[in-house]
Amino acid sequence: MPRLFTGLELPTDLAAALTGARGGLHGARWIDPENYHITLRFIGDVDHALARDVYGLLAEIHRDPLDVTIEGLDAFGGKRPRAIVARVAPDRPLLELQAAHERQIRKAGAAPEGRKFSPHITLARLRDASPLDVADYLAVRGAFPRVTFTARRFVLYSSRDSVGGGPYVVEAAYPLG
Repeated sequence: MPRLFTGLELPTDLAAALTGARGGLHGARWIDPENYHITLRFIGDVDHALARDVYGLLAEIHRDPLDVTIEGLDAFGGKRPRAIVARVAPDRPLLELQAAHERQIRKAGAAPEGRKFSPHITLARLRDASPLDVADYLAVRGAFPRVTFTARRFVLYSSRDSVGGGPYVVEAAYPLG
């Protein structure tokens, strides 16, 4: 049973720049840069029939290439931080692309996404990292420069059943424009 999600790939130069944020935080499990991405829709573990339907319905999404802006570093989880992320600006074209993914994946028969879309790139998953240590880390490294790139395709990824972080495999790519 494949575990699927859709997303945007990062240019290799941006991924390389984000690796400069690695290190210096106890309890962080850093994601390999080749697995950096912006998740558009987590689908989860699905049977092969649903996977086929998702694959076909995603091809019906037609959008122009879009500019994606990285705004800086942050943490998810509040008082119990669980991830270090690069924040992505929730610009209208990105939100519209994500909404199209949600519609098509639901049309395929998947359950609705229960979480609000918050675009980001996961850089590290945290285990037992103290909020103070995370705040100190962000004070030192959180001022990642604002960077914009143009996404010219989105992809359907698969991953192995694990705690996250890859390796991710591109199962299909869909051009934008």
